[in-house]
Amino acid sequence: MKLKSLVAAFALVLGMSTSAYAEGLVRTVDSFDYLVDYSGSMMMTEQETKMPKMEVAKAVLNKITNAIPDLGYKASMHTLAPAKEVVSYGDFAPAALESAVNGLKSDHKIFGRKSALGSGISAFAPQYDQMARPTAIILVSDGLNNAGVEPVKAIVDNNIGACFHIISFADSAEGQAVLDEIAKINDCTVMANGVDLYKDDAALKDFVQKVFYAGLDNDALVLRGVNFAFDSATLTNEAKEILGDVAVILKDASNGVALQGWTDSVGADAYNKALSQRRAESVKAYLVQEGLDAKMIEAKGMGKSFKYDNSNADGRYLNRRVEVVVK
Repeated sequence: MKLKSLVAAFALVLGMSTSAYAEGLVRTVDSFDYLVDYSGSMMMTEQETKMPKMEVAKAVLNKITNAIPDLGYKASMHTLAPAKEVVSYGDFAPAALESAVNGLKSDHKIFGRKSALGSGISAFAPQYDQMARPTAIILVSDGLNNAGVEPVKAIVDNNIGACFHIISFADSAEGQAVLDEIAKINDCTVMANGVDLYKDDAALKDFVQKVFYAGLDNDALVLRGVNFAFDSATLTNEAKEILGDVAVILKDASNGVALQGWTDSVGADAYNKALSQRRAESVKAYLVQEGLDAKMIEAKGMGKSFKYDNSNADGRYLNRRVEVVVK
C-alpha cells in the first residue's frame, strides 16, 4: 500500500481531514471552546479601530474559525456576563460556529451589564471537565471583572484541566492585570492582542498554529489517541480501539512498518529510552494480536520527545505517544 493511500486511511481512522493530514498537520488539542466576554465594557469603543470591542472580537473569532484546519476537533462556545452556552459541545462545524459568533450583538447597553468572568467560568466547569483532552479555552475579554468570583480563583478552585489562551481587548491596566494572572496559571497559554489579530493576518495565523496544530516529522504518522499515562506502557481502551482499525490498514503495508515510541522529558535519558521501547513493543504486541505478522513490524524506542511543549501537562501527554513509519 502506497504512503499516500496510508495517509488517507489514517486520516479517516483518526477523524482528520485527509488533505490536512497529507499536508503534514496534526492537531495539538482535541477540543476547544470560545469563551466570550459579553459584558457591557465589551460594547465600548476600541480606540484604534473606532469600533465596539465586541465587533472587533467577532471579526477575529470568525477569522480564527476559518483558519483552523480540518483535523477532527470537538468544539463549543459560551458567553460570559451573562453566562450562557451558545454552541453545544460536538464536532467542529465552522459554519455553525461562525453563525453563532455573528449572532452576538455589539450594541447592548454598556451600563448594567457587569463583568462576572469568574462566576461564568465556574458555571461551565462541569462541561469543561467532559471535553476531550487536551482542551484549549479561547478567552476573549478586556479583563474587567467587577462582580462575583475572581477568574483565577474560579479556574484553580474548579481544577479546570484545560489550557486558557487569551485574546486581549484590555484598555486598562486593571483589565490587563487580570488577564496576565490568568495566563500565569498555565505554561501553555498563548496570549495575543485582539486588535493585532484583527489587523495582521500573519499574527492571526501564528496564534492559530500555536494553539491548534503542529507539523508532522518527516513521514511519521502520529497515532493520535495512542498515548500513555506517565511512566506507563499500558494501552488504554481508547488506544486499543484505534489500534484495531490501524491493524486493518497496516495489513496492506507490504514492506512492513516501524513503530517509534516516545516519552515526555521528565526523568533520566536512559530510563526514558527503555520506557519508550516498552511503549513501542506494547503497540507491536497488540497489532500482532490483531493479526499482523510480527516479522513485518519493527519496534524502536526513541526516548524523550520535544515535539510538544513539555512545560505543561497537555504537552507532556502528547509527547507520550507512538508513531508509525511506513517502510
